[in-house]
Amino acid sequence: MGKLVRMLTKDGAVVVTAVDSTDIVNAAQSHHKTLELASAALGRLLTAASLMGYNLKNETDSLTLQIRGDGPLGTLIAVSDYMGNVRGYVENPMEQLPLNGKGKIDVGGGVGGGQLYVVKDLSLKEPYSGCIPLVSGEIAEDITEYYAVSEQTPTVCALGVLVDRDYTIKHAGGYLLQLLPFTPDETIDKIEANLKLMPSVTNMMLEGKTPEDFCKMLLEGMEPEILDETETSYKCRCSREKTLKGLASLPPEDIKELSEDEEITVDCRFCSEKYVFGKAELLKLIKE
Repeated sequence: MGKLVRMLTKDGAVVVTAVDSTDIVNAAQSHHKTLELASAALGRLLTAASLMGYNLKNETDSLTLQIRGDGPLGTLIAVSDYMGNVRGYVENPMEQLPLNGKGKIDVGGGVGGGQLYVVKDLSLKEPYSGCIPLVSGEIAEDITEYYAVSEQTPTVCALGVLVDRDYTIKHAGGYLLQLLPFTPDETIDKIEANLKLMPSVTNMMLEGKTPEDFCKMLLEGMEPEILDETETSYKCRCSREKTLKGLASLPPEDIKELSEDEEITVDCRFCSEKYVFGKAELLKLIKE
């Protein structure tokens, strides 16, 4: 299980949400058999979605992050519920690139140029949708830019995924810091000073620091208080029933074509679960 923590300054001017998403990203790696590049990119996107989803208000709300890049990884998607539980996938999980100039996994090169789409389903008539051009493909910078452009909220996002030699995830996590309206200048000055002292997310986690520690370091000198905390996980919502309903939504001629085989197998793109349907079930769908 991952852990999410949200803290607020005493004056109510700054809120920080932080997460340890190591177990989440390990689950994604296990489901999709990703190599280092895809693990780092999808892991960052899942972490960002968990942080952003935790800001949703209602049990039925959901948030989707989609990156349509022209890099070798292709499309990446992460979906979060209001408790920060996430699921996601990457189009090309086996792609690899040389390390970048800093000796790090080249997530920006793997993603390439393109667009970041943010869709919030708030159970209204139409979901809210925002789109920005990718800034770097490194994902944290792109999330920060999204908030500045689409929501006019001063935000700092930091994300990190450390992949071990056996492709499992050693550490993953991140934080989202946001200034609320009418933040005093002196508070902004303190935030800027604290940010200059912040190590990378993975370095902090290697030192044993927790999401609560991230928040306290960012809000040093501002008397932060814990608003709430929760456990979060990689959670796919697929089922045989839902998959069958999806097949039922196809045009009858398409279902008839599928029924020419004795059985078909449908794979869930989020968790790779396989659902097998026989000819009789498909013919029944056509009649119904």
